[in-house]
Amino acid sequence: MSATGTAVRPTVPASRRITGVGLATASGVAVAVQSRINGELGVRLADGIAAAVVSFGSGLLVLLVLVPATPGGRRGLRALRAALGEGALRPWQCLGGLCGAFLVATQGLTIGTLGVAVFTVAVVAGQSASSLAVDRAGVGPAGRHPVTTARLAGAVLTVLAVLLAVGDRLGDPQTLALAALPLLAGVAVAWQQAVNGRVRAASGSALTATLVNFTVGTVALLATFAVEVAVRGRPAGAFPGEPWLYLGGTIGIVFIAIAAAIVRFTGVLLLGLATIAGQIVGAVLLDLILPTAASRPGPATLAGAALTLVAVLVAALGPVPRR
Repeated sequence: MSATGTAVRPTVPASRRITGVGLATASGVAVAVQSRINGELGVRLADGIAAAVVSFGSGLLVLLVLVPATPGGRRGLRALRAALGEGALRPWQCLGGLCGAFLVATQGLTIGTLGVAVFTVAVVAGQSASSLAVDRAGVGPAGRHPVTTARLAGAVLTVLAVLLAVGDRLGDPQTLALAALPLLAGVAVAWQQAVNGRVRAASGSALTATLVNFTVGTVALLATFAVEVAVRGRPAGAFPGEPWLYLGGTIGIVFIAIAAAIVRFTGVLLLGLATIAGQIVGAVLLDLILPTAASRPGPATLAGAALTLVAVLVAALGPVPRR
């Protein structure tokens, strides 16, 4: 309590913030890999929604075995039920999986046409702007974060960096129209990270928060897929035989669990910026190691990736925002 009787939120140590940034960056690399996997699966199945169901559903099956089998997971489930019963956690705060389902669906629907780079720039643009608003509103477990100069500069530099990296691919009007889907998904990701952090704080378990996310997302995708099959029929493609095409759900577990665990240290904006940096680095590495005809990184792409990392450092090393 302050001298005036006002509650003061404890300052997060800089070491935890930097550790959180490192973990978020690594999870961003995983997101880039997941995007390539789910995009390829959507192309093979000729159905982005079906690919999203496979990705989310496989992740849910892993969590349904893992969470009840661990003491922390069982404690988290009990704590989550108690928090919902007492009103400490609202039911709508458990719906972050809807946003995750939308993001994974857009991977399967658009990456085959847009490519990972343009998909990433659209998600980044939505996520950067939305993270500022989500932090300012105090949706996440860390409470409200003022829009400081460093945080605003980091967000702006990130968008400019990604535009620099893939600007030569944004001149096609059809591409821009299709990019509206990942743009909206990026807006939703910031809210997803915030409410998943609330679930993690209430349950005391990142795995429990991840299970809630995957359960909600899988139910939403199954309902969407059922409507699609009723209207359009079964997917035209066949299930591929390569095992790596079914790893998207497992990668999603890692990403959601890390985000839910560290958002209370970083805030939504800094978490988003670090994740974006990882996505850009991951996309560059994928294009260098496994290039395709449409994605071969040049000097502009490498410069954009470097500028993205600078943007994250600007936001991470700026003064700690206080309420």
